[in-house]
Amino acid sequence: MNALAIPLVVMIGLMLFELWVLKNFRGQVIPWVDVIFNLNSGHILMWLFRGVEIACFAWVLNYFSFDLFSSVSPWVCWVFTFFAWDFCFYWLHRLHHQWRFLWAIHEVHHQGEHYNLSLGIRNSWYSSLSSIPFFTILAVMGVPLEIFITVSSIHYAVQFYNHNDVVGHSGILERFMITPAHHRIHHGANKQYINTNYGGTFLWWDKLFGSFQPELTEVSIVYGVPKTTKTNNPFWASNLPFFRFLRLKEPNIKPGKVFPVSIKLLATGGVLLFGIVLYYIHHEGTWEQQWHQPILFTLILSATLTLGAISDGKVWGWLGWIAIGLLLAFCGLFYLPVVDILGVLLFSTLLLHTFLSFGYVIRNNGKGIEASSLSED
Repeated sequence: MNALAIPLVVMIGLMLFELWVLKNFRGQVIPWVDVIFNLNSGHILMWLFRGVEIACFAWVLNYFSFDLFSSVSPWVCWVFTFFAWDFCFYWLHRLHHQWRFLWAIHEVHHQGEHYNLSLGIRNSWYSSLSSIPFFTILAVMGVPLEIFITVSSIHYAVQFYNHNDVVGHSGILERFMITPAHHRIHHGANKQYINTNYGGTFLWWDKLFGSFQPELTEVSIVYGVPKTTKTNNPFWASNLPFFRFLRLKEPNIKPGKVFPVSIKLLATGGVLLFGIVLYYIHHEGTWEQQWHQPILFTLILSATLTLGAISDGKVWGWLGWIAIGLLLAFCGLFYLPVVDILGVLLFSTLLLHTFLSFGYVIRNNGKGIEASSLSED
């Protein structure tokens, strides 16, 4: 069993709770199309590449380490790594904004136009791969793998928290830590806010290297990335920026008419699929047959693409979701097989969802509408 699934379960619980708070106490309309993309921006593939990142760290640690921490107290190593990781992240983050190739990866995170906890998990497929060079120095120095994984998880948890839209200002913490107020500024597309506040946990890197920007009361934050092709398909979202980087002609991905979107089905399908992703992570490496895992991986990844196509208003997204959902549910219930109650509940609910989706498509057959509107049912 993979214990790393537990904090991810907590994460999605907090995300849904925040959306409930924003809707019921602030009267905000939940931007489900954006939220579902954030959830399913390719996390099953990013999970694989996170494994590649950790494997590269372990390889460098085994063959190229100077082993600087072998004769010091473990606490010294823990404290050093906690601050050194954040320093490395600052430069990772800053260069992802300043180097065009790296921006083609990081742009996906900034395309989100709604600031909430789900934005904290919106990333390009390649984000973990692009962080390998920045953290390898810690392996060369001899930071143990378990310390690297734990410290990075703590910092990522702080960064996730900093994407919440419930906390306004954080008092004295804002003098030395990156807080939601600081990070909201970082996501601003306003000229006053672009390329500022790169820090992950500590504010002093921005102050030391001249990239700190306080909030300007007269400037309302505008989120998103100007002059970008908007799509909710994670394949195109992660790859279109490279067309612009290479100055290639972008493919035409916008339909003339869009198939109406059921926000209820989209939202429940997206949350359900992310739950299956968490189930996959929790049971990684425990399947009876070696090929069970790659089959499940491929079906989950394909389903994320169909959800994106549904959000983009393409009828093939619904047809693909129904077909892949049936295959995924069949594999989970009858072929792998899944025997624990949580797995049976997840895959049975997915099966029910595909039937409801099929009924929705039949009812709305021939109701294509102009591309300007995505409707709720």
